[in-house]
Amino acid sequence: MRLLPPAWTTALTTAAAAALTLGAAPPAPTANTHTSQISQTSPVSSLISTAFSIPGARVYPEGIASDARTHTVYVGSYADGTVYRARPGRSEAEVFLPSGTDGRRTANGLRVDARGRLWVTDSTTGVAVYDTATGARLAHFEVAGDAPRFVNDLTITPDGTAYLTDSVRGVLYRVTPAQLAAGSGPLTEAHDLSPALRPRPAGAYGLNGITSDRTGRYLLTVDMAAGDLYRVDLRSGAIRRVTLTGADLKAADGLDLSPGGTLRVAHNTTNTLTRWQLTHDGTRARLLRTLTDPSLQIPTTLTHSGGRTLVVRSQFDKGGPLAPHGGTPTPFTIASVHGL
Repeated sequence: MRLLPPAWTTALTTAAAAALTLGAAPPAPTANTHTSQISQTSPVSSLISTAFSIPGARVYPEGIASDARTHTVYVGSYADGTVYRARPGRSEAEVFLPSGTDGRRTANGLRVDARGRLWVTDSTTGVAVYDTATGARLAHFEVAGDAPRFVNDLTITPDGTAYLTDSVRGVLYRVTPAQLAAGSGPLTEAHDLSPALRPRPAGAYGLNGITSDRTGRYLLTVDMAAGDLYRVDLRSGAIRRVTLTGADLKAADGLDLSPGGTLRVAHNTTNTLTRWQLTHDGTRARLLRTLTDPSLQIPTTLTHSGGRTLVVRSQFDKGGPLAPHGGTPTPFTIASVHGL
């Protein structure tokens, strides 16, 4: 794992401490929300199995993406930037893009677009796009300047536009199809959410996971520090806080939105997964189910397809970025969760 510059290390440590504080308990439901709550004392483990393993002693996976055309799954290593590929029916992933590919030493958010191109974010620089058949880099975009940034997660809208979160700056970047065709350029700021975000401790991270409505109307992104979900209207640019019923989204990391309005969320430091139902316009969300179990091993991101939810077991607390001296990780795996 490449050590981050001192400023980044300090920011990450501060953010990790804030996340651990926020993660003291799973999201608490309010009364009369008709949710299904499953705690660690319930037989949750029967719903959780291992989909496949990831080779390597210190992988610390963070992002995951599935290719709807081939059902291949890609996983990125936060520790060194390796991208792994898990083919259907295989019990172990293989290296697809080795550590250091194109200078990348960390891999956060991953997405496969409608044309089968793999997008990989590097928190310190920006995002690169790869051909999944050959592994060739097709395009790359970087944040201009040297001011602090943390390019975290991304989503791709139906028109092929990518939107990315910056957890430090509180903004969303955008890469349009025209920019993608050009092959390179600066990451351009599309929406500034910082005025809408609640105040947070200095150095704490805000925006994290992001997803998009399948009709291209809006984006949803989560402020993991405050537990808020934000809706960004792609026509008007209006930003509003989604009304949450049943719990909040503290420690929320990855988001996955199904066509019917089902929103699935991974809450990292609480070892929790939640399922929500959005209203048609995406302005309200009601908690439907909560799964909490230590076998999730600090879940960071998730993807749902084919009736199952695949969840990254990051083990960030076992000698990883949340606790560099927190012990030795077990073999790294991706969980398959049923009933979410």
